[in-house]
Amino acid sequence: MTTIQEIQLIGKEVAIRWEDGSESYYQMEKLRALSPSAETQGERDLLGNEMMEVDHGRDFEGTTVTSWNAVGGYAIQFHFSDGHNTGIYSFDYLQAIAPKAV
Repeated sequence: MTTIQEIQLIGKEVAIRWEDGSESYYQMEKLRALSPSAETQGERDLLGNEMMEVDHGRDFEGTTVTSWNAVGGYAIQFHFSDGHNTGIYSFDYLQAIAPKAV
């Protein structure tokens, strides 16, 4: 697992420089839409049935990242301007979604 060396907010993007020297850029609106939280992705029971209704087509236009916290040595918790802050973005997840978030 590659760890994060630096995070910067640049305009409407989050820029991450990884320990291996590579960089990833995420539009804040898309980063919010791809939140791994149960609120955004849906929570499932043991049988895989969705337990709560989720609006997968929701538009997060204008939503920005206001701050973030490190979670251990493996993830980031972003705080968004719409009040959302329950998604824990593992470093592996951030690398996986990078192509979808530009």
